[in-house]
This record gives sequence, C-alpha cells and structure tokens, in this order.
Amino acid sequence: MKLWLTTLATALSLQISAQELTLDNTLAYQLTESITVEVGQRLAGSEADARAVAWAEQKFKQLGYDKVWTEPFTMQYWERGNASLSVSAPFHQNLVVTALGGSVATPFDGINAQVVMFDSLEQLKQADAALVKDKIVFINKSMGKDKLGTFYGSVVGARAQGAVEAAKLGAKAIIIRSVGTSINRFAHTGIMRYNDEVARIPAAAVSVPDAMQLAKMLSRQPELTLHLQMQNKLPGEVVSHNVIAEITGSKYPDEIVLISAHIDSWDEGTGALDDGAGVGIVMATGALLKQQGRPERTVRVVLFGNEEGGLVGARAYAAKHTASLNKHVFASESDFGAGRIWRLDTGFGEKALAFGKTLQQKLAPLGIEMGDNTASGGPDVSVLKAQGVPVASLQQDGTDYFDYHHTPNDTLDKIDPAAMQQNLEAWLITTKAIANSRIDLRQ
Repeated sequence: MKLWLTTLATALSLQISAQELTLDNTLAYQLTESITVEVGQRLAGSEADARAVAWAEQKFKQLGYDKVWTEPFTMQYWERGNASLSVSAPFHQNLVVTALGGSVATPFDGINAQVVMFDSLEQLKQADAALVKDKIVFINKSMGKDKLGTFYGSVVGARAQGAVEAAKLGAKAIIIRSVGTSINRFAHTGIMRYNDEVARIPAAAVSVPDAMQLAKMLSRQPELTLHLQMQNKLPGEVVSHNVIAEITGSKYPDEIVLISAHIDSWDEGTGALDDGAGVGIVMATGALLKQQGRPERTVRVVLFGNEEGGLVGARAYAAKHTASLNKHVFASESDFGAGRIWRLDTGFGEKALAFGKTLQQKLAPLGIEMGDNTASGGPDVSVLKAQGVPVASLQQDGTDYFDYHHTPNDTLDKIDPAAMQQNLEAWLITTKAIANSRIDLRQ
C-alpha cells in the first residue's frame, strides 16, 4: 500500500494539466479552481491525495519557486463505504447520514436498535448506563453562527468524543446532529476518535433537518427504532506527504517566514473552501512576492497533509524541523474558507505588539481591523505556536463557512472571486512586511 501510493504520485504527475496561470490578483482563484477541477476531493492517504501532491509540485515549479520538495509521513488510512440510516419503526422513513471519519463499519446486515436522545455530550456523560445499553445514542446539539465560528468548539466534542462516551455506557452505535449551520439536507462529516480501552462502535452524522425530524419523531414515540448500516474500511498504514516550496531570501535566507494551508480535504465535496481556497491563497502569495522583488527573508509555503485526520502532517513537519524552529520567525495558515478578511489577530511577544499595529494600519484600506494577541495561527500552525514560533491569523468572515464545511456542498461555486482577491492582497501585505523586516516577533 505504501509503495503503491508513492509511485502513483509520480505516475499521475504526468496527467496533471499544465494550464497557463496568470500572475496577477486572480492567481489565488485560478489555483483554487485548478485543484478542485483537476483533482477534486482529496481524502488523506487516498489515490486522490497522491494526485494532489503531484499537482502541487507541478504548480509550484510552474510558478517559479526556487525550491520544491515533499516530505513523507505515515498515517492510518480510512476509507468511506456506503451508509444508510432509516427509521424502522414506527415511522418508516430514510434519513440523510454520513459516516464520521475513522468510524468502524456496522455488521454487514447493519444495526437495528432503539434510539435514545441527548441534548449534549455532557448530558450523555451523566446518563445512567441502563438508559443507554444496547441502544443507538443520538446527540442533538445545534450550532450557532458568527464570523469567527466560535460556536464550533462547543459542539464538535460530540463528534470527536461521542463514540467513546456512548460505548462506555454500552451503546451499539452513535449518531450526532451534524456539526454545521445549514438547514440544507447535507450531512457534515469530520474526524472522530476511539480509545483503545473502550469498545469501538460505529459513528455517523445526520443532516440538520433530519436531526430535527428525528427529535420530533421521538417526542411522539420515545421507543422509536433505527436501522444503521455502514461499510467503512480501515486498510492500515499508508504514506502521505507535506508539499513545501520556497522563495529564497535575498539577505537572510536562513530566516523562515512560513505561510501555509492544508492540501487534503474530506471526500464528500471537492474541498474548495476546506482548504482549496487556502492552498490557492498561499501558493499565489509566494509566487507574486517573488515577482514583485525577492523578499529579504525566505518565504516558505507549506501545504500540510492530513490536517483533517488530526494535524498529522503538521506534527510530522514540526518533528522533522525541530532543530530549525528557532529560525522560523513567523507562521500562519489560511484554513477558514474564502470569505473576506476582516480582522488581524497576532501571537507576538510583548515588544513586537507595536509592529502588529503597524501591520494592521497597512491592512486597514482592505477593511481589516485590529484584533487581539491570542492568535493560534491556524489549525496546523498551532503545532508550531506550541513550540514558540510567533503567529498571526488573518481572520476571514466565516458566517456561512459551517453551512458547507465537510459536506458534498463544499464546491467551487461557493467562492466569490472578489473576496479571494482581497484575501490575496492581505496575505501579500502581511507576508512582505514580515519578510522584509528585522523585527523579532518573539520579543
């Protein structure tokens, strides 16, 4: 399996389109269109993941980067199979369902059991095992909307931890209300976790309208029975890659300004928002910076692999580059769709805060305000922040992001090219200012 994926990336590189790219303010959108059209869904460890790696290598070279390379890492591969969920009694209806990433399959004939509903993961944790044993647990917790996506953290625990908590109480399976804000009938997938000391039970998500429907059914008939069938596979360990490219600094080549996105996506949509847009933005930023005049510090663009599976590529990068992280003067990631950037958050040392304010003033004509100094830098970059690398977050308007997040509806038509151009301009200003400065953001 490892060899197959490694050699496939090389073989498929010959099949990737050599489409001409125009190095202007539409470049980020051009690249996003390219990866969604020419590669599409990019589940980490899959054949499509290998094609995405080949695509990225070719595009980096086409864009004139000075160095382009890949760094392998091993990961556990998970493959989605068919999934179905229906109410078998007393209201015979089919519900829209998707397997959560990493979930085991049901038995071939599925699971037929009564369902018990909880309003939250916390309520499940406090439940009596007698109420849960041999049933399908249903966590029905809704998610609110805002620009920052702050409600995500309060609901995602049910997706990540629900299977373990339900299994502790003897449940046969768990389904959750999708971690999303849309009332469209799309189920939202996403990674879930097991505990080696607890039995592994199947885990799935139903669309928001179906969760609402199921709750209404339970209010009429508490002894309602569901039938869940999933055919997921866990083939084992495979090799995936981070893809890295650099514009070498003209004066301080050993000082690294890292900008990033993640190249993998879930397999339901085409990964346009999560994170094809980020890929396009940061690849375009490095290319246009070189066109404008080589930066003084090295600008390194990293497309992390398997972010969706738990920041696997980011952890591999941090481990491989431990000795040089003190030379990483800055890091940031674009991974929140393609909405307009409206706020700059920093994660700088106290003496560097004045530089943050100066940077925000450069961004102000784009409608970007000053935020706080608690930035994570982005999901993958948070791994680097934890090891002392200064970060910033160019906060995008994510009001509608969780309408599409991890669904079949994450497609290119959801992206506004004008908003992408505003993103690109903000990343150019930020990256150039830091790369051409002598500021120590750790101070």
